[in-house]
Formats: sequence, C-alpha cells, structure tokens
Amino acid sequence: MSKTIEDLKEAFAGESMANRRYLAYAEKADKDGNPQVARLFRAAAAAEAIHATNHLRTLGEIQDLADNLKVAIAGENYEHSQMYPAFIEDAQADGHQKALNVFEWAMAVEKEHEALFQAALDTLKDSDDSYDYYICPVCGHTHPRTAPDKCPVCGVSGARFLRVH
Repeated sequence: MSKTIEDLKEAFAGESMANRRYLAYAEKADKDGNPQVARLFRAAAAAEAIHATNHLRTLGEIQDLADNLKVAIAGENYEHSQMYPAFIEDAQADGHQKALNVFEWAMAVEKEHEALFQAALDTLKDSDDSYDYYICPVCGHTHPRTAPDKCPVCGVSGARFLRVH
C-alpha cells in the first residue's frame, strides 16, 4: 500500500473522530448554556465530515448500494464478533464497569445493525418500503418503524428514542 493511501486512511479516521468529538462537545456546550460555542462545534463537525467523506471518496470506498451494504455488514460483524468481545474481556480484567457496560451495549447493537443491513441487502431490489428508525439515546439500539416501549438493550423509556427519517 502506498504512503498516500495510508495517509488517506489515517486522515479519514482522524476527521471522523473529530466530527464525533465536536458533536459531543456541542451537546455539552448546549447543556452548559453556551449556544454560540455549541454552534461553532457543530459547524466544525460538519466541516470535518466533509473532509472525511472527501478522503473516503478519494480512497474509492464509496461504491454502489449493494457493495456499501456488504461493507457495512462486514464491519458490524467484525465489531460484535471480534472487537467488542476482546474489549469486554479487557474491561472485565481491569474492573472497569462503565466501559464494560458501554462495550456490552455496543456489541448488542452492532448485531442488530448487521441484521438490519443484511435485511436491506436481501430486499434491495424487491422492496420500496419507506419507514423511519428510532434510536435509543443511551445505547444506540436501532428500531425500525416505531419506538419500543422500552429499550431491549439498556432499558431506557421508548419515549426518549430519537426519530431518524
């Protein structure tokens, strides 16, 4: 692999992390009563997302829909079958309960995501269904069509779920 390809991959990872970090910082700034700083963080996050997408596009990693779904399925499978089990072992060994909780939640949700992506791939050419998804704001559980009464992963009330449309 060329140095430039390695650099593009590193830049994609860095810009992606900055995007998520700045969105988390914006949420905190809003809670702290500083909407102007929150807007700045959201603006910077949007710019970082543009950078990340540009890098991904330059890498040639944005393909047709079926290929994108296959990559998503493989990524989710890796996370729930290899990455998070190893992280959970580490958190247990370290006695880090908060990390253990978030790793277990994420692992459960990555399994759901794999199944959702697989269902989308399986019905890609046959379905014109259109519906929203509801996301648990605590663990990320992703539920199609309507929010459940309570999250099956972490137990939070379905009334708190975020609608994605």
